[in-house]
Amino acid sequence: MLSDFRNRLRKQAVTPEASTPSKQGGAAKDPAEALMAWEHSAPDVLFETRSQVTQVEAEWREKTYQQLLKVMDLSLLDSLEQAEAVRQIRDICQRLLDEHSAPVSSVSRQLIIKQITDEVLGLGPLEPLLADHTVSDILVNGHDSVYVERFGKLQRTDVRFRDDQHLLNIIDRIVSSLGRRIDESSPLVDARLKDGSRVNAIIPPLAIDGPSISIRRFAVDLLNTDSLIQAGALTPAIALLLKAIVRGRLNVLISGGTGCGKTTMLNVLSSFIPHNERIVTIEDSAELQLQQPHVVRLETRPANIEGRGEVGQRELVRNSLRMRPDRIVIGEVRGAEALDMLTAMNTGHDGSLTTIHANTARDALGRVENMVLMSGATFPIKAMRQQIASAIDVVIQLERQEDGKRRLVSVQEINGMEGEIITMTEIFSFVRNGVGEQGQVLGDFRPSGMVPAFRDALAKRGIELPLTMFRPEWMEARQP
Repeated sequence: MLSDFRNRLRKQAVTPEASTPSKQGGAAKDPAEALMAWEHSAPDVLFETRSQVTQVEAEWREKTYQQLLKVMDLSLLDSLEQAEAVRQIRDICQRLLDEHSAPVSSVSRQLIIKQITDEVLGLGPLEPLLADHTVSDILVNGHDSVYVERFGKLQRTDVRFRDDQHLLNIIDRIVSSLGRRIDESSPLVDARLKDGSRVNAIIPPLAIDGPSISIRRFAVDLLNTDSLIQAGALTPAIALLLKAIVRGRLNVLISGGTGCGKTTMLNVLSSFIPHNERIVTIEDSAELQLQQPHVVRLETRPANIEGRGEVGQRELVRNSLRMRPDRIVIGEVRGAEALDMLTAMNTGHDGSLTTIHANTARDALGRVENMVLMSGATFPIKAMRQQIASAIDVVIQLERQEDGKRRLVSVQEINGMEGEIITMTEIFSFVRNGVGEQGQVLGDFRPSGMVPAFRDALAKRGIELPLTMFRPEWMEARQP
């Protein structure tokens, strides 16, 4: 039997589709040769922007673009409104195509003019992707390989750049608008688009296969708890618990991997902060969208060309303590500022919120320990963990699962210390049951049956949480 499966793996390596039932007109006779459901590869679905042109259209687009550069002073466009600049470019391009009797249809002319306008005023071939609100990430792996993430799934697109130099020009346009530079001496850069989207660019010699761009789209539509409940990210009971946690001024650490929705959750939690409180936000790249009237937004600053002027999160956290904040919201803690964050949480600035990259709630506390050590502090381990346990009240764990959905998978309360170990109690969790026919993750949210210790503290603030929301089904069944 073992040798049969080895032979099957060898056959699949040579001809991966040879043994699928569809190729053989029915079910495979030998069970050892039949592919199981989880062995099938996901279909490669192309995301079409319908922005591709024929060779003739591409030639006329390039010819018209070069003539536009000769007849129009592009430096004057900065002084014009966006709509007026678009109108002038479209008029000139239309006139140039008419004068030369370009052998292209009227629909093709409009596409050519649109691409030239995007090239002059926008980000060229990326503009159709930026205009699509279903696209959450844009990943450029070279001039001829562009992927997007839609609904949690990666898709290949039909977008192409002319060559690496064309892609480099777009990258330079992004970073130069922020007073930054990217070249061989400084081949990687973090930037932000006008709409707030985060951009990371890296070029040769660090990027071996050509320039690469990663764009994390800025969320235009604000999500709330109702949106997350409808998306299956949490339940009404968990949403009520989170609202009580924020209103009760508990310190919250939101943990999860890349792209799991930490910033979205931070935005949702911050919406529960009362409007009469002063909030100071600290971020590497401004993404939080707080609706309260009394908000002070701080953003880090990278070093300039001479390597001076850098202002990191640690300096901003220290400065925020002198700004009389009621709440401190840190976009992501990732370095030595963890020590100052813990100090703030332990010295009267309760109700603070922050995020961290970690795979589990327990790992999140371990990462906080490591970051405190990065500050050069020489605490005994027990003293450091005591400070963490007294500063952070709740850890919320998020996860982006195989079906592309982002879910809250655990809410845990930090109880204190037992010896040198920080003790935690899970209040709610997402329990997986399997995978459906369409690849969707099956499971449900369940209370653990443990009543959090902070329930009494919240009750003293006038925030009542019913005991029934913490009872699992098996406990309800035993009630008389």
